[in-house]
Amino acid sequence: MNPAVGVLTLELQISEAHSLKDKRHVVKSLKDRLRTRFNVSVAEIAGQDTWQYSVVAAVTVSGDRARAEQVLQAVEREAESVLGGMLASTGVEWLS
Repeated sequence: MNPAVGVLTLELQISEAHSLKDKRHVVKSLKDRLRTRFNVSVAEIAGQDTWQYSVVAAVTVSGDRARAEQVLQAVEREAESVLGGMLASTGVEWLS
């Protein structure tokens, strides 16, 4: 068996945030939702001290790469639906 570790990176531009508190509310809500719905690990990995910018990563591990891809695609769709125009870009990286 060859486990698959996938990392989905979400770049957020939160233009309506006027403080770190505003931004953290959006980021925390997203992280909690993704953790609960998809059982993935989620962390803010960049932009912690910036009001209107954040990079969030979601990670999944599976014994089957196809299953890991399905999970990350579902996470990306959910993030798009929650964030709308705040989601600036996404990317997937596979670790071996």
